[in-house]
Amino acid sequence: MVKVVIADDNTPIRERIIKLLSGLSDVEIAGEAIDGVETAVMVRKAHPDIVILDLQMPKLSGLEILPRLKEMDPSPVVVVLTNYSSGPMKAMCTRKGADFFFDKSTEFEKAISVIEKMAQR
Repeated sequence: MVKVVIADDNTPIRERIIKLLSGLSDVEIAGEAIDGVETAVMVRKAHPDIVILDLQMPKLSGLEILPRLKEMDPSPVVVVLTNYSSGPMKAMCTRKGADFFFDKSTEFEKAISVIEKMAQR
C-alpha cells in the first residue's frame, strides 16, 4: 500500500486525482493540502510515500516546498503536476528534487499511471 498526499489549491483537480486514485486497491489518500505550508505539515504528519505537487499554490509555492520535502527523512517521491510545464521549469524542478514532472493539461493520466505502477510494486 502506498500513501499519497495531494497538494494543489484547485479543488476540482484534487477531487479528480482522488477519484482516479480511489479506484486503485494499493493506494491510500493520506491527506490533502491547499498550500505549501499545509503540504509540509501534512507530509510530516502522514509520512506519505508519494506527494503529488502543484507548483502554483499560496503561502509557499510548490517550487519553494519541493526541496524541503526532499530533505525529509524519509523523503517522499514527488510527482509535480502543473500547468507551468516549460522546459526551464521542468529542469528547475528536477534540480530541486522532483522525481517526476507532468503537464496537467496533457499528461494527467500519465501521472496517475506512474503512481499506479509504484503502488503495484
